Amino acid sequence: MKKMITVIIIVAVIILGLAFALGYYFTNYNRIGTEDYYVAIEKKGKPVTEKASDGETFTDYEYSLTGYDENGKTKQLKFTAQKNLRIGAYLHIYYKKDKGVTSYEEVTKKELPKKAASQLN
Repeated sequence: MKKMITVIIIVAVIILGLAFALGYYFTNYNRIGTEDYYVAIEKKGKPVTEKASDGETFTDYEYSLTGYDENGKTKQLKFTAQKNLRIGAYLHIYYKKDKGVTSYEEVTKKELPKKAASQLN
């Protein structure tokens, strides 16, 4: 009986450890403590070519857009993307006062808060 309890405890510890590790691994810390804004991509980004420390060149695309929060309040947002974003796409922007835009993700029109959606149309 003691062996069975020991095995159950070991299995439970392993399962909890895996759950914690996966939760830690898949958490995007750039989204913690941010303000949420929504934007619409209406034109291509401005290409900005830079050189990496190894001498290789790469191009990012710079965007400067007006974002709207869930109450319809505006904020001018500047950020870069590694590719030209799809025209007509809606983005959920994550913004921190001290760092600016820290992350973004594409959302559907249905996922936009009502006041932000009315401003973006």
